[in-house]
Amino acid sequence: MTVEGTCADEFAEVRTEFERNFAERGEVGAGVHVTVDGVTVVDLWGGDAGGRPWREDTITHVWSCTKGATALCAHVLAARGELDLDAPVVEYWPEFGRDGKAGTLVRHLLAHQAGLAAVREPVPAGGMLDWDLMTGLLARQEPFWEPGTRHGYHALTFGHLVGEVVRRVSGLGLAEFFEKEVSGPLGLDFWLTLPEDLEPLVARTVPAERGEAVPAVYVAAMGSPGSMQSLLMGNTGGYVAASDTREAHAAQYGSVGGMSNARGLAQLYRPLALGGEYNGVRLVDEAQIPLMSAVVSAGHDEMLLAPTRFSLGFMKAAANRHLPAVERGVAMSDGAFGHSGMGGSLGFADPGARMSFGYAMTKMGPGLGVNARGQSLVDAVYRALGHRRASDGAWFR
Repeated sequence: MTVEGTCADEFAEVRTEFERNFAERGEVGAGVHVTVDGVTVVDLWGGDAGGRPWREDTITHVWSCTKGATALCAHVLAARGELDLDAPVVEYWPEFGRDGKAGTLVRHLLAHQAGLAAVREPVPAGGMLDWDLMTGLLARQEPFWEPGTRHGYHALTFGHLVGEVVRRVSGLGLAEFFEKEVSGPLGLDFWLTLPEDLEPLVARTVPAERGEAVPAVYVAAMGSPGSMQSLLMGNTGGYVAASDTREAHAAQYGSVGGMSNARGLAQLYRPLALGGEYNGVRLVDEAQIPLMSAVVSAGHDEMLLAPTRFSLGFMKAAANRHLPAVERGVAMSDGAFGHSGMGGSLGFADPGARMSFGYAMTKMGPGLGVNARGQSLVDAVYRALGHRRASDGAWFR
């Protein structure tokens, strides 16, 4: 197996760990990309992409890394003064105010505090890919808790909730807005609806191997019928089984449907590591970055049943080193923000280090965040930057 691409000498450990992922940690096909001060310092790829070599332009399903792209769309509108994150959702989406949701704020959607972490009504086959169906179901659903009082990961509903607000404010569908305002100007390998002519570049997901340790959310899903966790896993309209089909790739699904690669993930966050602008493309004002980074939800997660931390739309590092590996998130610096995807993909910005990171792969790993493959790359980057590690696992300078 040959690793291709480039790596600056001072980041040689990243290449070493990337090669170890294939030799020792079960990697099948993957890429890793890092920028510092806007300059690419790591751009590596290798392995198998479904019977052919993983190439520079290979793309794959990045699952919940999609949430970072969706959240960014909301922040673009907020930075322009077109969306008030502290306003009630009903100001933009009047139908949403039913059944105890009139007081739900836009920030509650972004911070996983809306109480709509699963869908109660049966979702028909393919329903998760039907935008109008899903936004209608969520608009008329009673929340599982009073919005704003608790948080629980909105794994499959985040994209419809935040994306519908983006649509109501901008007049554009979420994927169209993302392409017009973010991915197009930046020239990203990142799509919320994948053009059909790019389908041959897709490397399909390789399922994770079964392990002895199982996250608490899966235990609850299997053992508590009717719970949020069982609805999350069982009421998806068959999405997971169909996620690697052309129909799914072509649909607009702002929670978990994004198609990208390591380069696309790192370059999505590159402007955010530099105060909101890169190469003449300004996504947000510099004053928006603290709002994107500051923790607003922390502690026990009602859905995942483990401690999590979120800013307004982005995942934050969580001090979970004391928990079993399958319950941990990702160890970054406290100022970093981004999102991981199911199985271990990851993209984030670290404004303090002026660094952005992306990792995408096909072989799924266990756990709720990144696994040893992705974390080894993150750790190597921080070591190269001269950071040190705190006792709880977080990185600091």
